[in-house]
Amino acid sequence: MPDTTTPRGLILTPGAGASRDHHTLVAVERRLAALDPPLVTERVDFPYRLAGKRMPDRPPVAVAHLRAEAARFAGELGVGTDALLLGGRSYGGRMCSMAVAEGLPAAGLVLLSYPLHPPGKPERLRVEHFPDIAVPVLFVAGDRDPFGSPDELAEHAAAIPGPVTTVTLAGAHDVRGKDDDVAAAVADWVRTL
Repeated sequence: MPDTTTPRGLILTPGAGASRDHHTLVAVERRLAALDPPLVTERVDFPYRLAGKRMPDRPPVAVAHLRAEAARFAGELGVGTDALLLGGRSYGGRMCSMAVAEGLPAAGLVLLSYPLHPPGKPERLRVEHFPDIAVPVLFVAGDRDPFGSPDELAEHAAAIPGPVTTVTLAGAHDVRGKDDDVAAAVADWVRTL
């Protein structure tokens, strides 16, 4: 039986307006491939993107897709999904966190620019599932993100029972020009697992 105490792979998903080839996801994949040993990364699009649509999938569709992709990827690696990290940017990270909160076994979550709420609408929180996340979580976010400030993130991440690490970078939601810093934060966190 393979060792599942350390992650064997990472599924990365894009934000609502992007594809699996988003530059930040590519940068993270490259950085993790350079680790010793490397961490295999699978960048995954959601069904709406695969169908050429613009409107993101509703959570039940996205979560079902993530379950299927995690099972497929874990099977290719010869491990269970509990040996995989799941994550992504914005919408993608949120869908991964919901999948894990709903019971998808995982080694941890990598949440880049997590959308705590729509810009200008702090009352419309997207954190109701946080108390059901019992795995290690990494948040990487900009210090001027209109989807959630560092203080808001700290307040709401406290509801997560699993260990939480937060890295704050200079920038807004896209953390423009910081792909190397985002990738380094993910790689540094992976080394601690």
